Amino acid sequence: MSEPRVVLHPGRQRPIVRRHPWVLSGAIARVEGDPGPGDTVQVVDHEGGLRGRGAWSPASQISVRMWTFEPDEEVSAALLRRRLAAAVAARRGLVGDGPSSACRLVYSESDGLPGLIVDRYADTIVGQLLSAGAERWRREIVAALVECFPAAAVWERSDVELRRKEGLEPRAGPLAGAAPPELVEIDEDGLRFAVDVRGGQKTGFYLDQRDSRAAVSAHAAGRRALNAFAYTGGFAIAALRNGATSVTNVESSRAALDLLDRNVALNGIEPARVENLRGDAFRLLRELDAAGRRFDLVVLDPPRFADSRDQVARAARGYKDVNRLAFRLLDPGGLLYTFSCSGHLHPDLFQKIVADAALDAPREARIVGRLAQPADHPVALGFPESAYLKGLVCRVS
Repeated sequence: MSEPRVVLHPGRQRPIVRRHPWVLSGAIARVEGDPGPGDTVQVVDHEGGLRGRGAWSPASQISVRMWTFEPDEEVSAALLRRRLAAAVAARRGLVGDGPSSACRLVYSESDGLPGLIVDRYADTIVGQLLSAGAERWRREIVAALVECFPAAAVWERSDVELRRKEGLEPRAGPLAGAAPPELVEIDEDGLRFAVDVRGGQKTGFYLDQRDSRAAVSAHAAGRRALNAFAYTGGFAIAALRNGATSVTNVESSRAALDLLDRNVALNGIEPARVENLRGDAFRLLRELDAAGRRFDLVVLDPPRFADSRDQVARAARGYKDVNRLAFRLLDPGGLLYTFSCSGHLHPDLFQKIVADAALDAPREARIVGRLAQPADHPVALGFPESAYLKGLVCRVS
């Protein structure tokens, strides 16, 4: 039986020609055949030219996620194994390869495996199958992971709302091997962290902020730091281990703060240098300002404020408010490390929001650095959406 075909409207093949891996529903003129969710479909331009193959997702606005742009390349378990092995090999040398290292091994479309995220935490592999195509090839993906990491525990963290957009239910649990311990201990450039791979944010830790933690660490000595949206203390530990006099952490989750305290102990840091404030970051930053508290270094690493384009205006207001508060809390010469992980927020707009926040503070500030996701979160040239993390380093004068 021949493969189903997705035929594009005239003029809508250009993104595929440029190797953008998404075919949106509005680009499709018709579907020939009856593909089910995750089934492989041929993507054909309006003149009948075969442009590649992808996974069909009828529930999503992204109707097809491309597996291959090569007309003669078949989608098979062998293709997935080759792609996964290549992604793992590409990470060698990017980060530490020690037994307690952690890094992203597969970054979805950027590694030619749309909808698949794979992270390594020491001897535990955590996977997310986020698309109909990845779900369709679940068994083969797990087999490929076991082939690459035969001694590892492989755990699934597909417990995210993104799966619902693909018509899939969130799920989590064992995929292969023994269940991982409640907490997995990792080493990042000499810093030790306990990671909750079963229930922590994302797959347990913010691996995408590794370079940013190093940047904060390099300028932390002798500074009083404020770490807002602290989670389990990645930035706090980095600052304290490199000489910050104190860190005030602001975090809404009690479980996260408990793990932060554990990470403080793991790294031999004196508890007296750490202050934890639990509650809403916006409220607590206002209270710190009203109390006259001031800092030499502030880190703002909030969760994603915009999940879609129609949420960008609301997100912009949130980013402006929290950055205005951060600027007010900085003494002259202080550094603000401010981030957005909202992929729908353009870097130019983020810079404008931060500039407006400084005006309203009011503070004079200059950008002295820019930060982004590390090399194990690569950006495919034809897929700019894979560049989601934006960071500015601002010095208050």
